[in-house]
Amino acid sequence: MSSSALIADDHHEHETNTGIENKKLIMWLFLASDCMFFGTLISTHLIYRKLYPEGHFEAGVVAITNTFDIELTSFSTFILLMSSFLMALAVSAMHKGQIRSFRNNVLGVIFFGLIFLGGQVYEFQHFFHGKAAYEYTVTVPGTTGADGIVAEPKELKGELEDVADKTEAQHYFEEKHPDWTIVEFKQSQVIAPPMSLQNSLFGSTFFVLTGTHGCHVAIGILWLLSMYFFSFSGRMSHGSAMDVEIAGLYWHFVDIVWIVIFTAVYLVEYI
Repeated sequence: MSSSALIADDHHEHETNTGIENKKLIMWLFLASDCMFFGTLISTHLIYRKLYPEGHFEAGVVAITNTFDIELTSFSTFILLMSSFLMALAVSAMHKGQIRSFRNNVLGVIFFGLIFLGGQVYEFQHFFHGKAAYEYTVTVPGTTGADGIVAEPKELKGELEDVADKTEAQHYFEEKHPDWTIVEFKQSQVIAPPMSLQNSLFGSTFFVLTGTHGCHVAIGILWLLSMYFFSFSGRMSHGSAMDVEIAGLYWHFVDIVWIVIFTAVYLVEYI
């Protein structure tokens, strides 16, 4: 639909006594209630973190800075902020009737949102398995030197970090040194204990908080995806700009909430 057709559309949203459109007012009320909901989750996490600094029922005090991958989380935060910028461009394009620009920017928001969710899934998986260092002894087969002399097989000892168990270590050796044979493999140090809803007080509040935010991101992605496909129906009008703006409000809110979570949950641990 052209820009002139959008401008010519006489559809107007019903306004309340406050001068704000009904749809936008309802969204603001929803975001206000959601703000209190996230405020409760964040404050619960911070309070329990203060009351129970050990954070883990099985392995004593948790070194959360060893558990967190601050580089990955910072990258995910940057990606989410960039998606908010693209969302603003999509709203502006819709108000101007630039459907193609709207579609391109919405696709960018969806793509960045999926990257963020992928990073969160990767992070959760590593938190669940934990990090540890393992000592190993392997048998290295004999090799034939340049002089034709065959060296006897020998044993090597070393240490691996950031593997979950012996199976993962075997996969490591199969890829790097398939001709080595593991003789002994034992855990030497727990860098970060496995963290789950059941075995960690820190994990129970952390997973609920960040998982709830991840669900909000997923809902936003589905919402924008439906708008993207609807834009091909030919039924998008000037009134649809308000619907896109409301979706933008939701997405910006999700981004702001993550900034608070990133500061209160991640950065505070390093301070």
